[in-house]
Amino acid sequence: MSMERTDRPVALVTGSTSGIGEAVVRRFAADGTRVVVHSRKSADAGRALAAELGGTYVQADLEVEDEARALVGTALEQYGRLDVLVNNAGISRPIPHADLAAATPADWRRVLEVNLIAPWVLCTAALPALRRAPGGGSVVNITSHAGVRPKGSSVPYAASKAALNHVTRLLAAALAPDVRVNAIAPGLVDTPMTKDWVQAHRLWRERAPMGRPARPSDVADLVASVIGSAYLTGEVILFDGGLNLT
Repeated sequence: MSMERTDRPVALVTGSTSGIGEAVVRRFAADGTRVVVHSRKSADAGRALAAELGGTYVQADLEVEDEARALVGTALEQYGRLDVLVNNAGISRPIPHADLAAATPADWRRVLEVNLIAPWVLCTAALPALRRAPGGGSVVNITSHAGVRPKGSSVPYAASKAALNHVTRLLAAALAPDVRVNAIAPGLVDTPMTKDWVQAHRLWRERAPMGRPARPSDVADLVASVIGSAYLTGEVILFDGGLNLT
């Protein structure tokens, strides 16, 4: 694979063929950043999106450490640099919080593997390149308001996001000033995955001061702002339209 040499920055966004991730890569590309699009399954959509944006698509299962590391390696092979890592990919399935037996150890292991350990692996693999980024590298972890408040689709999911919030702070302290690390913790986001969450949509319309859930583009705008702030690090930004106030 030939290396594309240019001064434009490069961003890797995991889970970026739909929803928040797609909005983020579209925003980056519109701003002139070269993008690496990733998914675990939707390869056709990923290739099409990367071609549209002039970027690169890489398919990888983030539960497999070698594939996660190879994702970063492919980005560096293609572009020779990596300035931004957005850990957006995550998994969950609804499990009532009181139904402890339903949240099996296997559920815990898989959720933690994708939502917590994979971002750690990707940060570790990307760190040398991020340290070399002109003006400093940046990591943004997409977490959840479920990692801040006792909410969420399941206890394992909420715990994984709370842990990633804390890892964000720990890494920000450990990697400064070369690499900034922040997290964005959205509430409900209006994506294909959440379209049937009738109760949640009603909650946000009726109780959130902004009167609606977030759009993926809202999250993408905030990611771009966080990346663009050279002094911001170690922050977990709760982004739920003010629902936390009610």
